[in-house]
Amino acid sequence: MKLKAIQAKEAKAKQKPYKLADGRGMYLLVNPSGSKYWRLKYRYAGKEKVLALGVYPEISLARAREKCDEARALLDREIDPSTARRQKKITDKHEGDNTFESVAEDWFRTKMEGKSESYTDRTKRLLKNDLYPALGKRPINHIEPPELLMVLRKVESRGAVDMAHRAKQTAGQIFRFAIAAGISERDPSADLKGALKSRTKTHYASITEPKDVGRLLIAIDAFQGTPVVKAALQLSPILFQRPGEIRNMEWEEINWEDEQWEIPAIKMKMAQPHIVPLATQTIGILKELHRLTGRGKYVFPSARGASRPLSDNGVRVALRTMGYDNETMTPHGFRAMARTILDEVLHYRVDYIEHQLAHAVRDANGRAYNRTSHLKERRVMMQGWADYLDLLKSEASGSNVVTAQFKNSEGEL
Repeated sequence: MKLKAIQAKEAKAKQKPYKLADGRGMYLLVNPSGSKYWRLKYRYAGKEKVLALGVYPEISLARAREKCDEARALLDREIDPSTARRQKKITDKHEGDNTFESVAEDWFRTKMEGKSESYTDRTKRLLKNDLYPALGKRPINHIEPPELLMVLRKVESRGAVDMAHRAKQTAGQIFRFAIAAGISERDPSADLKGALKSRTKTHYASITEPKDVGRLLIAIDAFQGTPVVKAALQLSPILFQRPGEIRNMEWEEINWEDEQWEIPAIKMKMAQPHIVPLATQTIGILKELHRLTGRGKYVFPSARGASRPLSDNGVRVALRTMGYDNETMTPHGFRAMARTILDEVLHYRVDYIEHQLAHAVRDANGRAYNRTSHLKERRVMMQGWADYLDLLKSEASGSNVVTAQFKNSEGEL
């Protein structure tokens, strides 16, 4: 006879444990302490076994019967429900230990070694701000394409289309890392091809007309901000390296004897060491600044403390203060300025320019140039560029005296 819910509720403790049967081997065990447990007695491989189905009243009679049905279904398939439960616990623990965040952290430690500081920081922010909130605690092997797409669409909805594509790319790298480690079986990002809005190619605003460049240089010299920000402004067009590389410049990277700035691979986007020859104008600015910040680590320390570099908005805000909005000139635009004028006006070899920009440049045989490739020619080019900037500044000021001479790509005055 089937057990009734009221019987389970009103079952009282006795001196000895006793059972209230429900049929098909399921019963309620009532202990002298008053605790009540659902149990299932069954036979498997000729042996009698008992499976715990839960504690009453947390597990109701109806739910206990459902669990009994599930166990009996396994027995019909010749699977021991006790063994199946142990395996599930192991699987659940394995998946709990292999969440998206835990795997991503392993991937980050493995793959970020040797990457530039700016790339590493950007990737860390993307993980923490865009991927971890929704996916971090999920077992990585349970994440399906629609779930990942929902996360990427949230990034896309705030207008960050390029960031959404970066998040998809990063997530894909993490899933493939998990597959290689035997933690996951597939990469759901592979199914999302074409699911996001297309990236729109954007270019950093830049001034490339020589006359306008001259006026910008005069405005920089007249800037009334702090000496550190002013020096960063003055060196940005001369050095034309990435803004993050300039603001993170350290005094120990300046080779005064060879007159060059030696940037380690870990700071570079392409993860390759880079040399920037220093023109005489650059040396002069650095020596002046060394009197102020030379005792610290950074050439351009933050106003909030010398232990960290100038804010990534330092030069940008200075340009805004000078009247150059984000559609006219950006810190990154100094690179486009140099790239355009060195090629189209001064006619230096494009491979010299590209190498000095720290772009991926390869020779005729497909081999990447090393950091010293064409260093002599690039040194001439960097001095010629600094001299040309002085000329533009002189012309823009209306001065009749040309204070600088520059060499063209053939080294001629």
